[in-house]
Amino acid sequence: MFIRTSFCAAGLVLLTAFPAQAAFCTDDRGIVTNFSIQIGKPFTEQELNEFDLMRLRQEGVDATRVERWNGCIRAFVRKPEGGEEMQFYDPNTFERVQ
Repeated sequence: MFIRTSFCAAGLVLLTAFPAQAAFCTDDRGIVTNFSIQIGKPFTEQELNEFDLMRLRQEGVDATRVERWNGCIRAFVRKPEGGEEMQFYDPNTFERVQ
């Protein structure tokens, strides 16, 4: 009994000891398992940004530039009336995040 209580207490201490990370582009699907096979080198940050920009444009988003930010794709999108606005998209579904 003492050991189980000690483990629970230690777990709570560890959870509260680390600062909370802002959950921005997370989904509520529960546990998600990804399986992938990679051939060749991983994408560089620039290549990943170019890929994300291409995918967003395929989805009809008039983005001028993108970058990964806090688990999201941060896109700078042209507004119809002129100028740009920053919008966030889920990197898995390419759906806009509010």
